[in-house]
Amino acid sequence: MAETGFRKWIITITVIVASLLELIDTTIVNVSLPVIQGNLGATLEDVAWVVTGYAVANVIVLPMSGWLGSRFGRKNYFITSIIVFTIASFLCGNSTSLDELVLFRILQGLAGGGLISTSQAILIETWPREQIGTATALFGLGAVVGPTVGPTIGGYITDHATWRWIFYVNIPVGAIAAFCAYTFVRETPKEAKGKPVDWWGIALLAVAVGSLQTILEKGESEDWFAKTYILVLTIAAILGVFLFIWREMSIDYPIVNFGIMRHRSFAVGMFTSFVLGFGLYGSVFVFPVFCQNLLGFSAQQTGELLFPGGLCTIIMMPFIGKMLNRGIPAQFMATAGMFLFFVFTTMLSNSTLGTGEKDVLIPLLIRGVGMALLFVPLTTLAIADLKGPELGQGTGLNNMMRQLGGSFGIAVLTTIIHIRTAKHRSDLLSNINPYNNAFNDRLNMYQHAFMAKGKSVTDALHMAYMAIESAVTRQSILLTYDDAYWISGLVMLFSIPLLYLQPFKKAVKMPVDAH
Repeated sequence: MAETGFRKWIITITVIVASLLELIDTTIVNVSLPVIQGNLGATLEDVAWVVTGYAVANVIVLPMSGWLGSRFGRKNYFITSIIVFTIASFLCGNSTSLDELVLFRILQGLAGGGLISTSQAILIETWPREQIGTATALFGLGAVVGPTVGPTIGGYITDHATWRWIFYVNIPVGAIAAFCAYTFVRETPKEAKGKPVDWWGIALLAVAVGSLQTILEKGESEDWFAKTYILVLTIAAILGVFLFIWREMSIDYPIVNFGIMRHRSFAVGMFTSFVLGFGLYGSVFVFPVFCQNLLGFSAQQTGELLFPGGLCTIIMMPFIGKMLNRGIPAQFMATAGMFLFFVFTTMLSNSTLGTGEKDVLIPLLIRGVGMALLFVPLTTLAIADLKGPELGQGTGLNNMMRQLGGSFGIAVLTTIIHIRTAKHRSDLLSNINPYNNAFNDRLNMYQHAFMAKGKSVTDALHMAYMAIESAVTRQSILLTYDDAYWISGLVMLFSIPLLYLQPFKKAVKMPVDAH
């Protein structure tokens, strides 16, 4: 039953805040890893599990969040997720060793996976059917802006306080969200109560999705199949996926209802959500690294650059929702969004070592508009035909695919950066020889510059070669990041035909859960 007036808005704010807690925490720790590493005396490889553990736990819970909401009641599950997430945040901040921090991050990820999909389902059933586009747009504020501002918030807190406050700031927000959810969110029936629990399904889901997410998170840094455990996880993921699907389609009370794949809009929407995750998380991953490692921007400068684009997304979201409510086809808006994302990546693929803050502002604003045009229509198309309990299942699977798309995008782009850096370096080094006039001119220029500062002929020559080595390294990295932007844009551009496999709807009228 749709809500009205003050109750509708307080529920809306509550679920957006709760989903923001989870989404910001997917990226807020990234910029603080070196500080955490030094503080806890860990290696960089080990401290990376602070991020990996959270992501793996998160993606395991997402597809079963609909079932958990049905079994225990959506309100109960939502409040429990907030409370556990808040307690886990306190425990993370209080950790005295890396093992403790990773363990509590896993607990935080398990609770966070329940927040995101349950928030979306509650929001959709809180708003009237004719305003469902607006509801999806409001939810999209957290889903798109959260991962974008996470590194900025994490960097600011780390610079001005300690890394522990990255987790402590969740405590008051979580307490208020839990109180508001308890007071204002209505109870829903416990539809799965009394039915047998699919324990085998839960185990197979954990093995399949957990293995896949771990491979995507750690594969590149471990040189993929050079490590035995990555090979073992790959086999486990493949077998786990097949066995899980077979199990869920052969029992009466599955933990994940694959019957909802009969809706063509949802089945295709799973792929478009994957592409959205690739673009959203992939670009958020590449841009800060590009700015800080190559252009020399600070974490705060990078965050300030991302902010106008995020603000642009926030401003656009309500208008996108209204256009959907008025019957403008979601496919047309998503097409425009994918094209704008391609424009964004094309502009950044032409970056140089002299690129400044003003040069990246316009592309980031274009990305902000594009993401607004993508998230709301794609989410609406995916879940438009779902009814009753299918809604909780659908939001969970849809969010899981977006998360996996993001992990896949980061893994692919990281691998591309690794491979293409070596290729570009090799190409550039082929031009460094005594028969190349341009090389000789540059070498002589550097040598004379160092000699003018009082260095000997031999020292100046050595320093000139070092300067050229540095220039080659920076230029090869620049060309690699340009490749990464270009590939991200092409993935989005070539995905446009998928949109038109989904049925057109004159107006967005999505059914909500029965009470």
